[in-house]
Amino acid sequence: MRNTQLKLRMAFVGFVLFALYFAAALFFSAMFPSIGLLPILALSIVVLPAAQYKFGKWMALRGTEEMPNEGQYREIHQMTESLSRDMGLDKPKLVVQDMGVPNAFATGRKGAGVVCVSNELIQLLERDELEGVIAHELAHLNNRDTITMILGQSVGMIVSYAVFFFVRDDNNFLVAYAAMMVAQLLTTILVMAISRYREYVADDDARQYIGTGDPLARALEKISRGAEGRESQVDETVSALCILNTDRSLMQKLFASHPPTEKRIEKLRH
Repeated sequence: MRNTQLKLRMAFVGFVLFALYFAAALFFSAMFPSIGLLPILALSIVVLPAAQYKFGKWMALRGTEEMPNEGQYREIHQMTESLSRDMGLDKPKLVVQDMGVPNAFATGRKGAGVVCVSNELIQLLERDELEGVIAHELAHLNNRDTITMILGQSVGMIVSYAVFFFVRDDNNFLVAYAAMMVAQLLTTILVMAISRYREYVADDDARQYIGTGDPLARALEKISRGAEGRESQVDETVSALCILNTDRSLMQKLFASHPPTEKRIEKLRH
């Protein structure tokens, strides 16, 4: 039930974003009648997100190394293969990276995903805790969360430019630019709301597949403590993909991509 409620909330926020996107597309089709609505829709919902997906995946995987299927990593491959089979997923590619902090993230699409685990995380967690983290990342791939977030970002870009050109007709550049920034701010709030919901859903999915939420809850506690006083080497654009966003800046608190860790732990143990 909890999972269903979260997905309904995501669907509602997604509907609001789509309504804004469609209004922006209609505006651009009226602005450029020779192009028409369908090409504009195709450009903004297919071409632009595809380009963002390719670039974003490349950015996320810079500095990673393929995880060998031997030694300390063999068990990670085995648990990933078992969980993937249970979820009906193709086993994703596994990579490792020195991130400066214990963390993990998933990127790519269902059927062509990549899970990155930091060496710091492998050293910190027990086997069942690491299994909880892997299950969480696989849930993101299974729910197509990377694609969802890219679409949300594309919609925000299209809406903000539509607002800019709409306001620019009767006002100067500075007024139009300010209006564009406000529109970008509002759409970002909606996209970040979806991001927070998807973390709760991935936590709940992980609990279902490993049978209990306690290992993932313990992992989140250790990751949070392990990140204290240490500087993350993960690019800011990748932080939203990680199981725990260690950014504590003021802007991150205002536009958090993740729910408070304490609430996630409480829900996992409820």
